[in-house]
Amino acid sequence: MDTQALLLGIGIGLGMALLLMLGMMIARAGTFGGAMWGLTVAGRANQDPALKAKLDAALGTATPPAPVGPAAPPKPSGEPLRLLAVLQTEARLVDFLMEDLSAASDEQIGMGVREVQKKAAAALKKHVTFEAVMGGTEGDRVTVAKGFDPSAVLLTGNVTGEAPYSGELQHAGWRVKQYTLPGVAAGHDPMVIQPAEVQV
Repeated sequence: MDTQALLLGIGIGLGMALLLMLGMMIARAGTFGGAMWGLTVAGRANQDPALKAKLDAALGTATPPAPVGPAAPPKPSGEPLRLLAVLQTEARLVDFLMEDLSAASDEQIGMGVREVQKKAAAALKKHVTFEAVMGGTEGDRVTVAKGFDPSAVLLTGNVTGEAPYSGELQHAGWRVKQYTLPGVAAGHDPMVIQPAEVQV
């Protein structure tokens, strides 16, 4: 095959491919004018980002923007720490728990525990109303009914089959009936349980 015939074959192939593409465009657009209009719009959209965004939104082909760097983790809420702040303010509970007691005598620890327990109990009773999850006292025989709340009743021991269960009450449980905690001032960092104290 000579070079002239090869070039002629390539030209015919390219021509056929162009005609096929044009036919597909016309079929999709409906008319030759529609196909030309689509090419014009596509060319302008490539040069105009605002037009491209509108077309993507209209056609449902918009892609979400790529994230810029790693997302910052959400800042934890300080709300759960409010009761701890109350127990520190009114009973110095955090001070007591964080103190190194290894060098203290049993008598010193006993005196400290008694004082902290007294003040912490008073603070809890002032701000939180508790009630027992189950009636009765420890050691009583109780029945756990079918459909019980597993977050309110913990079954231990030989648990087989389905409720109702009968067993010995090990702990009546605690449920918060209501609570009232002091508000936090605007701009206060809730992660600060107690501010540092500086005497000047």
